[in-house]
Amino acid sequence: MSILKPKNWIFSLALISASSNVAMAQVPAFPATDLDRSANPNVDFDQFANGGWKAANPIPGTESRWGAFGILDKENREVRLKNIISELLNTPKNKPGSESQQIADFYRSYMDTELIEKLGTQPIKPYLDIIAKAKNIKEWNSTNAHLANIGIFSVFGFGVNADRKNSKLNAVYLYQSGLTLGEKGFYTKTDSSSLAIRKEMVQHIDEMFRLAGWKDKSPGAAILKFETEVAGFQLSNVELRDPEKTYNKIGKNDLASLQTNLDLTNYLKIIAYNFDEVIVQHPDYIKNLNKFLATQNLETLKTYQRWLLLNSFATALPNKFQQESFRFNNTVLKGVKERKPLEDRAIEATNNILGMPLGKLFAAKYFPESSKKKVAEMIENVRTVFGERIDGLSWMSANTKIEARKKLAEFTYKIGYPDTWKDYSTIEIKPNALVANIIAARQWRVNEARNKIGKEVDKTEWGMSPQTVNAYYSPMNNEIVFPAGILQPPFFNPDADDAINYGGIIAVIGHEFSHGFDDKGSKYNAEGNLSNWWTEDDRTAFDALANKYIEYFDHKEVLPGLNINGKLTIGENIADLGGLTLAYYALKKSIDKNGAPAPIDGFTWQQRFFLGWAQVWHTNITEKALRQQVLTDPHSPAKERINGPMPHLKEFQEAWQTKPGDALYLDEASRIVIW
Repeated sequence: MSILKPKNWIFSLALISASSNVAMAQVPAFPATDLDRSANPNVDFDQFANGGWKAANPIPGTESRWGAFGILDKENREVRLKNIISELLNTPKNKPGSESQQIADFYRSYMDTELIEKLGTQPIKPYLDIIAKAKNIKEWNSTNAHLANIGIFSVFGFGVNADRKNSKLNAVYLYQSGLTLGEKGFYTKTDSSSLAIRKEMVQHIDEMFRLAGWKDKSPGAAILKFETEVAGFQLSNVELRDPEKTYNKIGKNDLASLQTNLDLTNYLKIIAYNFDEVIVQHPDYIKNLNKFLATQNLETLKTYQRWLLLNSFATALPNKFQQESFRFNNTVLKGVKERKPLEDRAIEATNNILGMPLGKLFAAKYFPESSKKKVAEMIENVRTVFGERIDGLSWMSANTKIEARKKLAEFTYKIGYPDTWKDYSTIEIKPNALVANIIAARQWRVNEARNKIGKEVDKTEWGMSPQTVNAYYSPMNNEIVFPAGILQPPFFNPDADDAINYGGIIAVIGHEFSHGFDDKGSKYNAEGNLSNWWTEDDRTAFDALANKYIEYFDHKEVLPGLNINGKLTIGENIADLGGLTLAYYALKKSIDKNGAPAPIDGFTWQQRFFLGWAQVWHTNITEKALRQQVLTDPHSPAKERINGPMPHLKEFQEAWQTKPGDALYLDEASRIVIW
């Protein structure tokens, strides 16, 4: 995602990327070896559909989870992106400022380990000097602005995105930030795992400061104490899901009154943000932060800033920093055992920093124009079925159905890659300056956001690069986006039978459509504005169904004592349920027209539809990564994305002859049908 936090307002299918669509050896639609026929599909459909695959595909030492997304990412990295970069490296002279020159030279700068070791922390010294010069809290806050200009946000951050209540214009947002562990729950929970993570965090920070040769007193303990206090003022990840609660538009002067102990004028001068009004995510957070910061020792505040800087550039510094960063962020937090080879890390870093320039070359080389037409046809099929589902809803009134139909009709979509490419030529990339290259790319993004303030929203802009294996819905654009990376097996397989593809890519399309009508998306109207288009009774009926689904997932235990957070995952869970429903009836419409195909491998088309869905989500995951996902991720774990919706789908029960007493059986009165 972009370093500008408001980009998180797009609702994506998953959090892992990236890959491509390219000619390859034929991939079986659904390999029978993936099955575990000893398992009962009505007790654990995931194990039945994927047990064979899981046994044959242990998690590689370099990964925290392994499944369809990770495998496509590996293919993409080790074949397609590697081929592109190799060709550029072998080009005698790439034009300065061209995508070719930028990509090749950034890769070279990452691979120049000898120079990186020689420079040590020298590349970040200019910012260390700025931190050291601060004489009081107001100057400390001005230093935060200098860090924000290179994409490092302290305890709060500014960003630019479409105004949620006037989606045609860009607005400035102010949001909470600044936690090493990302979410306040890590600082407040008292279970043994959370306590162990906080202990490891202290040791990690102490070690990073030691490696840097900095003499701050007990930096780990000081930063944990500071961040714990800050976390206490913040909204939880569940509360942040409320687009109305987090929309608080105030004037610049009113914002200054919330920050009386900070120099807001100088801060805004440094980041060059010009605005009259700002949308504040959580005004009480800013108010409490203002009081709290005034009580803090200046040296503690500086230690915190040095940590933000060091942590942000750890993977671009000498190997000792990289190894320690990997140990904590990957081994401790996610259970990853091994670092990827240097070449793979260089490709990943290049993709992270120059994703769109690399994506332009990727799209030209690997994504056929014919795929756009095919996906567009599938999208329109889903739109038709969704409209029919809306018309048939028993809990929604006629007036709200009219508005729902209007929103559905206004859905737009993007497929494969942008029609218009941005100009990145002003990003200066050198073959021997890794940190400077990262800073240049970050400054370009910050400047891009700055230049959008108060201007019309560019509806052609993409929130993901073409090589990303993912898809998303943007509520303020009322659009769904499918990068080229996801349009290949197992999501979309042109050689597969319809049932497998409908359970895969069509259900993914339906998932993204459903985001426009989930607990958050349903609060935006056809124009993409945060506006109530429901009757009071209809909203009450919808919320009642959503709350039942929340309670259903709340009871799912994924590890001893650790349950899914139904409120955090409700949007994705609704989208999964809706996506499956839409895809199934789109398939049925095709079957009714063309006739039922013969069973394949002994499975009917109905059964193969659900096998297609299970294949998309087959995953092995470490316990640490699973725990972190449950605490922070709005997506349910893969096993429950497979098993979770099934009891609520009568179509599943008919396909697999589920009976009372089976784990995946629910009677009709207990099933939740939203869309």
